[in-house]
Amino acid sequence: MPHETGPQALRSILVVGGGSAGWMSAAAIAHVTRQACEITLVESDEIGIVGVGEATIPPIRMFNQMLGIEEADFIRATQGSFKLGIEFVDWGRIGNRYFHPFGRYGVDFDSVPLHHFWLRARAEGDETPWQDYSMAWAAARENRFDHPKRDPRFIQSTFDYAYHFDASLYARFLRSYAEQRGVRRIEGRIVSVDQDPQTGQIMAVRLADGRRLEAEFFVDCSGFRGLLIEETMKTGYEDWTHWLPCDRAVAVPCARTAAFTPYTRSTARTAGWQWRIPLQHRVGNGHVYSSRFMDDDVAETVLLNNLESDPLATPRRLRFVTGRRRAHWRGNCVAIGLASGFLEPLESTSIHLIQSGLMRFLALFPGREPDPVSIQEYNRLTQIEFERVRDFIILHYHAGGRDDSELWRHTRSMDLPAELGYKLEQFSKAGNIVSDGLELFQNPSWLAVYIGQDVIPERYAALADLRPQEEFRRYLESLRRSMVQAASAMPTHEAFISRNCRAAEA
Repeated sequence: MPHETGPQALRSILVVGGGSAGWMSAAAIAHVTRQACEITLVESDEIGIVGVGEATIPPIRMFNQMLGIEEADFIRATQGSFKLGIEFVDWGRIGNRYFHPFGRYGVDFDSVPLHHFWLRARAEGDETPWQDYSMAWAAARENRFDHPKRDPRFIQSTFDYAYHFDASLYARFLRSYAEQRGVRRIEGRIVSVDQDPQTGQIMAVRLADGRRLEAEFFVDCSGFRGLLIEETMKTGYEDWTHWLPCDRAVAVPCARTAAFTPYTRSTARTAGWQWRIPLQHRVGNGHVYSSRFMDDDVAETVLLNNLESDPLATPRRLRFVTGRRRAHWRGNCVAIGLASGFLEPLESTSIHLIQSGLMRFLALFPGREPDPVSIQEYNRLTQIEFERVRDFIILHYHAGGRDDSELWRHTRSMDLPAELGYKLEQFSKAGNIVSDGLELFQNPSWLAVYIGQDVIPERYAALADLRPQEEFRRYLESLRRSMVQAASAMPTHEAFISRNCRAAEA
């Protein structure tokens, strides 16, 4: 008898649900398996998709590159635009504005991190905002965009970028990609799920018209409902609304009349916050809020009263519970996207959590028999990622001095997750940024929110005092000047898109 050295390869996978999660899953799995595994996606036009996750963070570029997708083709197909970061308005205190940039701040010129020299200069009376040492902000505030340079000798190599796009158009784009690689789409509404009575493994799903779809493995992209991972496998849900009380959103598009900004904007409101995402053909807007502190009709009125132009559609209301599944992969089913958990899109992580879940799944790709060790590692890493992103979002609500409404008084005074409390103390006391390494948001992101929301350390690094004042002050000034000059040489965001990736319909 031949000796089997590993699990037998999967022959069939069924993706349950479409939208960004479903079609990103189908496209990525099809790309990696190269038609050696039969991939089917079932979705129902009756159900529709959430489709509000239109802003992204830089790792989305790696996902598209992995699939061999040309950037210009993707931008045109999704009516997309470019994103250098997020502007936060009225977070921490009313009247405050700060920018969370993609990329790093300045260029370190010493063993002491740059923010300690900024803190010393501030203590000596220099009022230059921290964000002025970001190349991404230098371009964003002038509504300019160009690709970063690859040569690290240029200041233009220090920023990064992501995209804004229409999520439903992205799903359509990836559907075409996936179908060209052998993925079969079935239209239908699932009414029941067949499980093996002994093992609990999923065997098939049944559609309203009587069809029965079998597979060896199932990817649950059914959204908040969690048709397979929750309703069938009953994994349970960890509720985080005691830290993040927003549980509602209302979304609506409008025509773009303000500047074509290469960044997302998040404006804090009395019971939540409002997003603005500029696309080529419209602006995506939404109001995320807590039903505990604001009525649904009032929340919709707040959104409509703060649009830059008339709405282009009827506002759409969404409900959610912030948290995550207690298991993201169980048996022969993995949950991707909203089926796996939900974190409000304050830092544009919705699409990323789909992508990172898929990358973990592909790295631990199953055979026909479940592998408990790989499942355990998938769930461990996914739990860490959700918790680290959760803590970063909590920081926005907790840091600063807003106390003008019930929401802000609640989030300002609430107990924090232990790890976030430790990070906040380390920075506020000594300017230390601490991390266990498994973090999506790195030091520049934490610095942006800490300093942007007035968490100013009590002291700076002692080593910074050993440098002559004129030496580091001259360096800081030259950094700002070179960034301003580099930004002024870039085309406007509008001109860059017109020249390279203008969508035909726009």
